[in-house]
Amino acid sequence: MLQMLRMLSPATWRWLLGCLLLSLLAPLYADDSGIIHYPRRADGDEFRSTYALAQLQLALDKAGSSLRLEPSVYSMEQERALVNLERNERLDVAWSMTSRDREQRLLPVRIPLDKGLFGWRIALLPSQRAELLKDVRNLDDLRQFTAGQGHDWPDSAILRSHGLPVTTSSSYGSLFRMLQAQRFDYFPRSMIEIWDELEHPRGQRLVADPYVLLHYPTAMYFFFSLQRPELAETVRRGMEAAIADGSFERLFQQHFAASLERAHLDQRRVIKLHNPLLPSATPLQRRELWFTPAAQAR
Repeated sequence: MLQMLRMLSPATWRWLLGCLLLSLLAPLYADDSGIIHYPRRADGDEFRSTYALAQLQLALDKAGSSLRLEPSVYSMEQERALVNLERNERLDVAWSMTSRDREQRLLPVRIPLDKGLFGWRIALLPSQRAELLKDVRNLDDLRQFTAGQGHDWPDSAILRSHGLPVTTSSSYGSLFRMLQAQRFDYFPRSMIEIWDELEHPRGQRLVADPYVLLHYPTAMYFFFSLQRPELAETVRRGMEAAIADGSFERLFQQHFAASLERAHLDQRRVIKLHNPLLPSATPLQRRELWFTPAAQAR
């Protein structure tokens, strides 16, 4: 080993010393400002961040970090937040559904804070069309209807890859108005979103379809700038600790046990979709990280 070290060039030595210095200073760097800025939601939509922020705070606590969470000055739609994060401007963290493109642009912590529930989808429907999907049995049946999605959401590409028609909008809020106006037929929402959305004022005159459940493998991750690996590592360590001591699962159940029961999964026809955007590094082999209906029933 000593002989190998003597053979290293001066440039290699400098690189190794730089890596060592970075690893020693990383914890100090992460706590330098004392604040983690996350994307502010538009007024009235703060409920959409409650669970993610609770898991993020839990991770920081478990990692022994004194960092404080604060929203960005202005509200941000998803893609704007990811662009700001990519540039390491105004934001330190964001959370979103993963894709190959996003994992190239940003640094993910590959622990699905949603346990994959973003890929379990129930359709929102106008209340006067509550029986719209009653006779849908398979993909061919579903192709006669048009879904609504965000124009920059990975879901849009997933649905289209199966030949499902999709109408898009650049605004999350406008999709509810478009659905009510029947500019598309159904709005697939994840099981961690749909019930809160129905209780929101924009969910008036909408209902959850009781018949069909779409499923494709995906994950919602915390993302960080490529320039902030030390911050990503702090959150990763904290999340692993929370998984190990059961506090991650307890928080998940606290937020979503009622929603999962309300979904009546055993009474639905499941239509499984392939996710062509799923990165190969997705930890599908770690079964403890993922929701399964059978495990929930136990």
